Amino acid sequence: MPTSPSIRLVLVEDHAMVAEAIGLALGRAPGIDVVAQAGTIVAAVAETGRCRPDVVVLDRRLPDGDGISAIGRLAAVAPEARVLVLTGEATASVAARVVAAGGAGLVLKSSRLSELESAVREVAAGGVVFAPGLLPGVLDRLTGRAGHLGSALTARERETLLLLAEGAGTYEIGERLGVARNTARNHVQHVLEKLGARSKLEAVALARREGLLD
Repeated sequence: MPTSPSIRLVLVEDHAMVAEAIGLALGRAPGIDVVAQAGTIVAAVAETGRCRPDVVVLDRRLPDGDGISAIGRLAAVAPEARVLVLTGEATASVAARVVAAGGAGLVLKSSRLSELESAVREVAAGGVVFAPGLLPGVLDRLTGRAGHLGSALTARERETLLLLAEGAGTYEIGERLGVARNTARNHVQHVLEKLGARSKLEAVALARREGLLD
C-alpha cells in the first residue's frame, strides 16, 4: 500500500528555545515534516508562500503583531494551509477571533508536545481543535447569541474601558473610580481577557471596531 504523504508544516515562533523544542518534537514525529521556521509575521508569510505547507503552527504574539490578524495573509499566499494558533491564554473571545479569521484551532503553549502533535494531525485532516470548554462560548459569539464583543463586560469594566480609551493609566483609573490600584488593575485585566486583547491599546482598538465606545 502507498504511504500517506507527510504533513508539511511551517512553525512560526519567535522564542528560540521554544521554537527549537517544538521543531525537534514535531520533526521527529512520524509523518510530519517541518519544512520551515519563522519568527515574525513577515517571515511567516514569506515562508508559507514559498513552502505551501499543509499546516502552519502560528504563535499568537509575535514581534511585528498579533498572529491571529495574520491568518488572512497566510491564507492569501497558501489557501490550502490550515492554521493552528499557539497562545499563552485561551478564552472564548480569542478562540472566536481565530475561527472568524479562518484559523483551524487554538492550542495552549502549556499543552504537552504530544497534544500539539495530535492537534497538527487533526487540522491537517480537515478537523478543528479547540478546548472543549471554549466551544460553547465560541459558538455563542459566532451565532450572535452572546451579542457583541462587549456584552460580557460589567458596568465597572465598561467604565474602565472608557477610561482606557481616554488614555488613563492604572493609577488614574483607580483614582477616578475610587478603588484601590490593585482593584483597578484587576478591572483592566478583566477587560483585556473579555475582549481577547493582549494590551490596553489593542483592547481600545477592538472596542472602537465593535462600536463599544460610540
